[in-house]
Amino acid sequence: MATAIGPSSTASVEGLSCAAYEIPTDEPESDGTLEWDSTTIVVVSARAGGETGLGYTYGDRAVATLIESKLADAVEGSNALAPPAAWAAMQGAIRNAGRPGVGAMAVSAVDIALWDLKARLLGIPLADALPRFHSRVPIYGSGGFTSYSLERLGEQLAGWVERGIPRVKIKVGREPGEDPARLDAARAAIGPNAELMVDANGAYRRKEALWWAERFREWDVRYLEEPLTSEDLTGLRLVRDRGPAGIAVAAGEYGWDLPYFERMLEAGAVDILQADVTRCGGITALLRVDGLCAARSLPFSAHCAPAISAHACCALESLVHLEYFHDHVRIESMLFDGVLSPRDGFLEPDRDRPGLGLELRTEDARRYEL
Repeated sequence: MATAIGPSSTASVEGLSCAAYEIPTDEPESDGTLEWDSTTIVVVSARAGGETGLGYTYGDRAVATLIESKLADAVEGSNALAPPAAWAAMQGAIRNAGRPGVGAMAVSAVDIALWDLKARLLGIPLADALPRFHSRVPIYGSGGFTSYSLERLGEQLAGWVERGIPRVKIKVGREPGEDPARLDAARAAIGPNAELMVDANGAYRRKEALWWAERFREWDVRYLEEPLTSEDLTGLRLVRDRGPAGIAVAAGEYGWDLPYFERMLEAGAVDILQADVTRCGGITALLRVDGLCAARSLPFSAHCAPAISAHACCALESLVHLEYFHDHVRIESMLFDGVLSPRDGFLEPDRDRPGLGLELRTEDARRYEL
C-alpha cells in the first residue's frame, strides 16, 4: 500500500475506469410498482498516488457509458484531495447530456470513488475524512418484497430481528387485498417490540393512501414510505397533514439534485427526508442535503447502498437510520471484500481499513460483467 500523504500535499487524479455487472436476484422480486429479477451495479475506479478509490451506483449500464464519454476527461488531472472541485467540473460536463437520472448516478459513482481515493491517500477511513458526527449508524432491515410467500417474508424479517436489528420494512401496495395477511405475518415474525415500516413505492392514489395510513395503525406501523409518487409533493403534504399521528411519511429516494430536495422540504411533503448517495450526486451532494435537514430540524433516512452509506451517514447530523436493503447487501457481499456486518442494529466503519475499506473481487465480479 502506498504511504499516506499529508493533507497539505497534492496528488492528481490519473484516470478513471468503470465496469457494469448484472447480478440475478436470489428469487423474483417486486414492490408496489415494479418487478425485477436482476440488479445492475456500475463500479468506478479512480487512481492517484499509487492508490485506487472505488465508487458505484445501482443503475443501467448506460451510466458506465456516460462516465467514459463525459466524466473521465473532466476529472483527470484534478486534485485528488478536493473531490468537491471535481464534482463541480462533472456538473458542467453533463450540462447538455442531462443531469437528472443517468447523469446524476454517473456523477454519484465517480464522486464516491474520489472521496474513497482521498481517504485512502490520507490513510484513514472515509468516515474520518468527512465531518464525522457519529461513530456508527443505526439500520433497518429492508426487503419484504410483494413477491415473497408469507413463509419467506416471515423468515427474512425474523432473521433481522434475531440479529439485533430492531426495525424492519416490507413492500406494500401491489395487491392491497393481500397486504393485511402480509402485515399479520410480518408482525407475528418480529414480535410486538420491533418497529414495523412499510414502503408503497408510489402505488397509491391520494385518498387510497390516506385510507391505508389509518389502516396501518392496526399493525403499529410507524413509518410510511412513498405512499404516493415522490413527484406529487402536494399529495404527500396531504397525506402527511391528514394521516394519523404517530406515522411518519418519508420520501426522496429519487431526488437527483439539491433543488429537488429543497422543493420537497419547502412543500412540507415529508416528516422524514430520504436520499440515496448513489443517485443524488454522491457524498458531496449528500452532505448538502443534510444541511437542508439540519436547517429545518427534520430527520434524514439514507436509502440503500449500505457499504457506502455507512461511512457517509457518519457525517450526517440529521441521520435517524440507514436502509439495510436485501438486494444491495447481497450484491456487495458477493463482489467486495471488507463489507461491514451489523452489530446490535448498527453498522460501524472499520477504523483499521482506509477509505470505504472495500476491495473488488475481480475474478468473482467478472462472471457478471456486461
